[in-house]
Amino acid sequence: MAEVAQYYQTGKRKTATARVWLRPGTGDIKVNGRAFADYFPLETHRALIQEPLRLANLLGQYDVLATVRGGGISGQAGALRHGIARALLEVDASLRPVLKQAGLLTRDPRVKERKKYGQKKARKRFQYSKR
Repeated sequence: MAEVAQYYQTGKRKTATARVWLRPGTGDIKVNGRAFADYFPLETHRALIQEPLRLANLLGQYDVLATVRGGGISGQAGALRHGIARALLEVDASLRPVLKQAGLLTRDPRVKERKKYGQKKARKRFQYSKR
């Protein structure tokens, strides 16, 4: 039996990590064993995740199987998007300029700044009292 082509990549965003497997199929997306629309109920997150496939004109041609952990729902959506974009490069390296132009291959470095001692939050101070 012939081995079906399968592409694997990892995507990251904030503290979320997504392990993504891409294989030729009908466009079915499963996240942590659940349906795509079930795991990401917001349309904005679903559009964000499908962006790499849409830009590559491959929407509906590849099945996506993903495992995401860590972070919140938005971080997980960003990590999944990053993983799909990186996996598409393994499928076809000529997609690089299109995905790079859209900024999908760059790992977003923004993370929450740590809280400092003697302050309320990372930058917010306690209220100053003169008297």
